Amino acid sequence: MVARAFRRLTWPASTLVIQPTNGRTLVNFDTNFYTTDTEPITQTVRLLGRPITIEATPVQYHWHFDDGASLTTEEPGAAYPELTITHRYLTTGRYRPSLDTTYGGRYRVGNGPWQQIPGTHTVAGAAQSLRAIEASPTLVDPD
Repeated sequence: MVARAFRRLTWPASTLVIQPTNGRTLVNFDTNFYTTDTEPITQTVRLLGRPITIEATPVQYHWHFDDGASLTTEEPGAAYPELTITHRYLTTGRYRPSLDTTYGGRYRVGNGPWQQIPGTHTVAGAAQSLRAIEASPTLVDPD
């Protein structure tokens, strides 16, 4: 019954952060991806007249780069300069990368001990707009 409630509750999608942050990246350049949504989230429901606290914790992240490549990790990535989750787009174009988060859960009745919930629940994240462009270096006289 608690496992069913865990999967029926609304858990938030993780926010996908892309660096560079202007919605553009360069072809053949490491584009950085991460999320800061890493903390457990709790909700309290009533089952059979008793308060049940359900906690969902991100346990896996599914990165979809929208060019046929994807990656599953247990880590949320990190902001520059860490570069732990990166992807190189090989051709110019418009892409819609997204991030799905898989939550593991536990619950407790009242103030009782925490108990694991079998299984997981995955929440699909919204796609972000990203344009991969080519750039050429140009030397400019400062005068």
